[in-house]
Parts: sequence; C-alpha cells; structure tokens
Amino acid sequence: MDTMDTAVAKASVLTEALPYIQDFRGSVVLVKLGGSVMEVESNLESLMDDVAFMRAVGMKVVIVHGGGKAISKAIKESGHEPKFVDGLRVTDEQTMEIVRRTLNNVVNPDLVRRLQARGANARPLHGNWLFAARRITDPDRGYVGEVVKADARAVVEMLDAGIIPVVTPLGTGVEDDHLYNINADFAAAALAKALKVRKFALVSDVPGLLKDPQDPSTLFSTLHLGDVETLKADGVISGGMLPKIESCADAIRAGVKKVHLVDGRMAHSLLLEIFTREGVGTEITE
Repeated sequence: MDTMDTAVAKASVLTEALPYIQDFRGSVVLVKLGGSVMEVESNLESLMDDVAFMRAVGMKVVIVHGGGKAISKAIKESGHEPKFVDGLRVTDEQTMEIVRRTLNNVVNPDLVRRLQARGANARPLHGNWLFAARRITDPDRGYVGEVVKADARAVVEMLDAGIIPVVTPLGTGVEDDHLYNINADFAAAALAKALKVRKFALVSDVPGLLKDPQDPSTLFSTLHLGDVETLKADGVISGGMLPKIESCADAIRAGVKKVHLVDGRMAHSLLLEIFTREGVGTEITE
C-alpha cells in the first residue's frame, strides 16, 4: 500500500467512527482497569492512548483502577503471602496499610502521569472520599468492605471541568471510620450506578467470560442475567471472575445500559468497543 492509499485508509477509519463520536460526545463512560494488563507496558500505553482519545472527542471518562498485582508484590516484599477467598483479598491491618500505600502512592499517580503526558487533564481521586463502606460479613477477611453509598458529587464536578477522575477502590467505614479495601469491580459498579453512566467497561487480562478458561473460542459474546446463577453453580463463573460478573449484574439491575468485559491485551480494545458496531469481549445484558 503506497502513501496515498494509507492516508485514504486512515481517513476512512475516521469517517467510520464519526457517528459513534457524535453519539457519545458528552456521555459519561466509566472504565475499570485491572489485572495483569496494568503490569504490561505496551498494554497500559495502548489503554492510556484510548482514554486520552475518548476525552479528546468529548466523552466524559472516569477511571476506577485496581492494583492487585502491585499490591501482591508489595505484600510479598514485606515478607507475607497474599491470601484470597472467593476472589477477594484477605486484608488485615498490616495488609490494609500496604493496600493504601500502593494504590494511593504508586498505581494511581502512575496512571495520572501517563494521561497527563498525553494532554489529558487527569487528577487523582482517592476512593475513601467517595465510598462509604461496611465490613463484609466474613470476619476472616479483615478490612474488606462493601459499598454502602457512592457520593459522586466530586466526580461530577471534575467531569464538568473537563477532568478525568482516576479513582482508587478504597472506602471509609460508616460504623468505625476505618479505611476499607473494596474490590475494584464492586467499587466501579457502585460509581457507575451513582453516575448513571452510558457505558461501563471492565478492562482486564481475559477476553471476557469463557466457558472453558483455556479455550478463547468458548467466549460468551453475550451473557444474560438469567444465566448467571446457573453458570455460577456449574463453576463457569468462579474465582476472580465471580466478583466481576456480580458487579456487572448489579450495575445492569440498577439501570446501567451497557456493560462490557474488555480484553486489555488487545491493542486499542476500548476504542474498538466504543467506536465499532461489533465491539469486543462479553456484553452483559438483561
């Protein structure tokens, strides 16, 4: 393909995206980032490019991020082993401090810096300013909380000012004012509901929901809420996918229209999800 053909092809892509750009301009889209894609430089750079592009064409983007790999690494460096129950991290007092420090001082500033380097006006927003939390019922999990309420006022103010809020999944206890570790999928879903977002995309290191985790061809392109309990009972939805699907289902029930599991290992997966008819990953619907 010569230079002119290449230029024409690029122009064709832009004109194809135009209706989607017009449709989503001014819409609020919440992107949850997590999994090992945050540890792979090329994947993270591609995702940051996508978010900066989305903001540049007028979309109001919110990021809620996890930090699982970085937190587990920090815990191991402290001489302890990370522990999980049903996909949720066991968080004692010492682990809670490691979680707070890693999210607020390492992961969050890195994402903000990457976006700012692309001309996107991103700012940190610590989740304990937004999320009121209550300790989950299992006492063996320590300071792991569930969201009681998400106060979205600060997020709305930032969005209206053209800022991308980058939010950590931490909460403040409604009963004890203690800091709580909240699963990032649940935190993102709670904020998506409070904002009534146009689209909620969960980006991770899997193609979506797979019937066979070892076989990408078994991807569920669409998952209906009525099938979730059966798939949980069959063991198809388990481990780290369990809180992810539960958070998606909760968001759909609360009125969020579009929820997608997106594979962050695919170059520009967010742009493919937003600006193409087919999209990628698994779409969660009623």
